[in-house]
Amino acid sequence: MKEFELERGEHVIKQVRKHWFLFLIELLPYAILALLPFSLPALLSFIPAITNYGINIDFSAPIGRALLGIWLLLVWTVAWGAFTKYFLNVWVLTNSRIVDIEQVNFFNREVSSLFLNRVQDVTTTINGIIPSLLDIGDINVQSAGAVNEFHMRGIPIPNRMRDLILKYVPENDGNGT
Repeated sequence: MKEFELERGEHVIKQVRKHWFLFLIELLPYAILALLPFSLPALLSFIPAITNYGINIDFSAPIGRALLGIWLLLVWTVAWGAFTKYFLNVWVLTNSRIVDIEQVNFFNREVSSLFLNRVQDVTTTINGIIPSLLDIGDINVQSAGAVNEFHMRGIPIPNRMRDLILKYVPENDGNGT
């Protein structure tokens, strides 16, 4: 891992990303925007005042191809940014800490960590029908430090991840976890 250095004796237990279904839901608007120019003539035919403008849309003309190319390039770039965030946002559980790597934008990354000996409580939440069927949920890790909570959203099988975190929390912390 280039984002953070492992301490002596520390090893990675598990890396988790947001569930793939949530990523596909994030890509849906971009797919619709990519198809919009091709369906625009048909959509304009439903509005009587501007029906004739739909006939004038021609992607075989050089200017039409150029505008379509620019549109698709912009949509692709924004969709690629969503993929980049999905791929680079990761939660890493080691035997001594949890590391949250968040890609804020293309050239801005935040890395934060929480030592497991500071963990006081780990809570999972699954809300909704689809998250219940696909076993997608959130994990909140409450710590005994200045940062009150550590959030992991959209985790696949959150109860298994919670149990794995609790397995590596030191038992001599005195809070009964």
